[in-house]
Amino acid sequence: MKLLVDTHVILWGLNEPHRISGPAAAAMASSRNQCFVSFASLWELAVKIRKGRLSAQENLPQLIAANPQLTFLPITVDHCWRVRQLPRLHGDPFDQLLIAQALSEEMALVTHDRAMSAYGVPVIAA
Repeated sequence: MKLLVDTHVILWGLNEPHRISGPAAAAMASSRNQCFVSFASLWELAVKIRKGRLSAQENLPQLIAANPQLTFLPITVDHCWRVRQLPRLHGDPFDQLLIAQALSEEMALVTHDRAMSAYGVPVIAA
């Protein structure tokens, strides 16, 4: 199964792995699954750091890339254009892009955000 890991779950994995639920941790650790981190998550982290809402290591992208379980997922034209089809249930544009990516790439989202399941994307509760 392909898993798209939400931004907060990435941070939890780096700084507070005990916050990730057992089922989510097991799914991400399973060799049967592929875990992806969207470029949208890196963008979201950069915006939050710039606004002073988050502090993070300067080498955060390198830390993520060094994790052999994670693969970066680029943002494609199809992902961007798919956002227009989503109902307006969630106001966060970064989350909307993650949802569009998960739907386009047939991925399950690993997230603590229960609102994302309203889009019909499979969710593994983090």
